[in-house]
Amino acid sequence: MVSTFWFITSKGIKRSTRAISSFSGSFFAAAAAMVLSFSSQLAKLLITASNICVDELRKLLSDKDAYQQFLLSLDQVKIQNNIKDELRRETLQLARENLEKEPQITELRNQCKIIRTSELAAAQEKLNELERQKEEILKFYSPGSILNKLQEAMNQVDEESEALQEKFLEKEIDTAAFVQKYKKLRTTYHKRALIHLAAKTSTIG
Repeated sequence: MVSTFWFITSKGIKRSTRAISSFSGSFFAAAAAMVLSFSSQLAKLLITASNICVDELRKLLSDKDAYQQFLLSLDQVKIQNNIKDELRRETLQLARENLEKEPQITELRNQCKIIRTSELAAAQEKLNELERQKEEILKFYSPGSILNKLQEAMNQVDEESEALQEKFLEKEIDTAAFVQKYKKLRTTYHKRALIHLAAKTSTIG
């Protein structure tokens, strides 16, 4: 009789393990682990079930439906089934909540994309403006540009000197005033000419 109980116990534990291992999903894995933890308690329960007669034990061995009903009647199995059902309900609830939030998540994702795009466009425009300013500054202070500006300044002083000479010849200006202004113009011209020559020599070197 005892060996028969042990046989049922071993068989019951194996069947319970197979039934539990069939649970799928990450949530059901927790429930399966809990069912396995009750296997020793299930064994004790079966061993101490002295009120089950031999005929009933034989029926459990030969009749899968009878065994299944007996297994489902155990409190430990009922607890695990309740846990499994609760986990399934929670999983479905989480899935529904995720589906409900999907439009909001999509909208936020689109807004982030728009913000990144607009900020990138503004930054690119600012960079282009800075690049343009840099090119203008480099062009303005390039050796060729400086030489041209010095030459233009020299030509301007030359033209002012010739115009002053014309006024003196036409007696539109007295000698003292002519000498003072002409001397100042020629001094300015020669200073600019020396600077132009130095810059040109430096560029060639």
